[in-house]
Amino acid sequence: MSVKSVSKMSIKYPKIKSDNKQRVFIVFYSNGKRYRLFNGSKINSNLYPNSYPLAKRYEVAQLLAAEVFKYISSGLSIQEPLKVINKSDLKCFKLALNNKLKGEYSDKYKSMLRFIYDSFTAKLTDENITSNDVNSYLNHYVLGVSYNTIKRHLSVLINEARNIGMNSNPMDGIRSKKTKAKLHKPYNDIKLILEEIKLFNDNLYLCCVMTYGCLLRPHREIRELTWSDFSDDLKYIHLSGNRNKSGRNRIVPVPSYVKDILVKGEPHHNIFSGRQQPLNQDYFKTLWSRFKKQSNALEQGQTLYSFRHSGAIEIFKRTGSITKLQKAMGHSSINVSLTYLRGLEIAELQEEDMPMV
Repeated sequence: MSVKSVSKMSIKYPKIKSDNKQRVFIVFYSNGKRYRLFNGSKINSNLYPNSYPLAKRYEVAQLLAAEVFKYISSGLSIQEPLKVINKSDLKCFKLALNNKLKGEYSDKYKSMLRFIYDSFTAKLTDENITSNDVNSYLNHYVLGVSYNTIKRHLSVLINEARNIGMNSNPMDGIRSKKTKAKLHKPYNDIKLILEEIKLFNDNLYLCCVMTYGCLLRPHREIRELTWSDFSDDLKYIHLSGNRNKSGRNRIVPVPSYVKDILVKGEPHHNIFSGRQQPLNQDYFKTLWSRFKKQSNALEQGQTLYSFRHSGAIEIFKRTGSITKLQKAMGHSSINVSLTYLRGLEIAELQEEDMPMV
């Protein structure tokens, strides 16, 4: 590779910016030309800031900016062809998994990615990954829901591998299976079911009340809450982007009927365990399964998540506002909320809209 002389006096430190999709990128000038880099591929760097959760991207982008500055300060030009380091598909796939495992994702998500990697690579007979390999792997999953879940996680690893250097796209042309929508049936009588849960277990009762009243997700957002997540007067919950599914910081109001049953503990103690460590990730799933076996009030299709759906229905019925529902649910866009509403069994037609005789 030839090296062009670059005047260090003319080099300014790269700036970090973001676009309307919340992707971060590096902006800088080299030899009078403006550059915008979303990753380090052009300088032989394995830094890909946008493969990380939103809360982590700026930090990784700072590292990339430092590497870019060092690169152009050494006299190397972005315009020159870089030496291509050939990696096999399998090598890129392995690096993709490692990158994802470094991200601030839930243990459950990382465990699923590890499972996908291990089970998929166990069936490969070559260093290259083809569409036939993907099809053969996915076809072991007969049920549409399982097929689509595995496909979605496999796509995450494939896309990351392509960012790293995989030239082909073995997911190209592979479609998801059509599945019948499964609704979390809302509760018609919230007080009745909550009274039954209260007699069964206090922790499950608090979880269900908060799922309904605060619209938080039970298995992570609620289970991992500490007292420091609450305001001093317990009127609000503050969740950082790495603590909720949307990836954005959230401030959630706490209704009075939830606040009245809270007994504040040590700031960094979990609200359920009374220790710094939260209860295990299957804690509420196990409790709910036990409750379901002895419940007289539960109906077919009603789940722990039905409390969140029921709360969403109440907000939409009272306000009629998709925007308010979106903010309350912590959805990334109104389109997500519109999709969500289609699963809430809200009738689009009223009786007065029907044909008259």
